[in-house]
Amino acid sequence: MALGQKRNKLVIPEANKAMEQFKTEVAREVGITAPADGYWGNYSSRDCGAVGGHMVRRMIEDYERRLSGGGTTQ
Repeated sequence: MALGQKRNKLVIPEANKAMEQFKTEVAREVGITAPADGYWGNYSSRDCGAVGGHMVRRMIEDYERRLSGGGTTQ
């Protein structure tokens, strides 16, 4: 990632590695090859939006599952 490009900060910085793995997993699910160097700037907004949208959808599903007492997805 280029320096100065990331504006969104994680609430829990220690979760960075897990979030990057999650992003790569979701990208693979939607048919996008994640960049090896971690820089997403060469991808279209549509592709990045698809990855982000699916990440949010999965996080909401997991949260709803936990609220209903269904446990975790992993």
